[in-house]
Amino acid sequence: MFSIILISHGQMSQGILHSSEMIFGKQEDVVAVSLNPDEGPDDFRKKLEEAIASLGNTEKILFLADLWGGTPFNQASNLINEKEKGGDWLITAGMNLPMVIESYSARFSGQDPKDVIKGIVGEAKKGVKVFPEEFNPQEEKPAAPAKKAGSANLPTSGQIQYVLARIDTRLLHGQVATGWTKAANPDRIIVVSDNVAKDKLRKNMIAQAAPSGVPANTVPIKKMAEVAKDVRFGKTKAMLLFETPEDALKAIESGVGIKELNVGSMAYSNGKVNVNQVLAMDQEDVDTLKKLRDMGVKFDVRKVPNSSPENMDELLKKAQSLIDGNK
Repeated sequence: MFSIILISHGQMSQGILHSSEMIFGKQEDVVAVSLNPDEGPDDFRKKLEEAIASLGNTEKILFLADLWGGTPFNQASNLINEKEKGGDWLITAGMNLPMVIESYSARFSGQDPKDVIKGIVGEAKKGVKVFPEEFNPQEEKPAAPAKKAGSANLPTSGQIQYVLARIDTRLLHGQVATGWTKAANPDRIIVVSDNVAKDKLRKNMIAQAAPSGVPANTVPIKKMAEVAKDVRFGKTKAMLLFETPEDALKAIESGVGIKELNVGSMAYSNGKVNVNQVLAMDQEDVDTLKKLRDMGVKFDVRKVPNSSPENMDELLKKAQSLIDGNK
């Protein structure tokens, strides 16, 4: 009988666990792990590792995640990619109560997670209904695929359009894959980072975290500068993601024509000061952001689209004061 781990942002996983046990009874080797608002990816991964260690069967695990591409999904995916034999560890996103109950029933069959996943996903989809029934949306037949114009199927003139350029230590995660993708409406997500471009595992994670219909690529800064000048990408609406302000500055200096930067998340590490709940800076960050400002780059300091923007000048003054106070 395989184990089940429910993972989510906030207390959703705990709530579904309690609700499912009211219906199906107490379950062995089923645990819930939540990502709290004040926690980051490393905190969640530690909790996930502890949850796995608490299970009786760690060879066969089905992770049920709330959101494809979110931090809980990404950290579970990371563990599967690192596992020498990940075939008996699977993740399914879009967790709802019918999915969880069906997974309880399926695991008593003695099959592996990969053998019952079709039925679990099917029950999750069938559980989404509308009442009164006449308001249920009708399924549409898929449109015939468009014919490709040439082998690359790329536009032939113009320059790439940047619908959003964001600084975010976590790069592509739930808030970006859902909220910002819907707000900016890109047709491609590009992570611009020399470090990540050399990391096969992180590149795979980013590709997997891409929202449906919006592919995600990782390129080094030099390659992004080449793409920016390539007329074949002229009709591409791209969302650019930078891990640090320094990477954004290098890209702009290399010819990537970004006029505005959304600053969403800069994680704390040793030597940095916390400027607000999501931004931590050291002297290099402050100097880089000032240089970007002096170059005429505008800042949109928001974690999510519906947040009120903060004033970058005030944040830089606060950061400098805290850094000077620590000397």
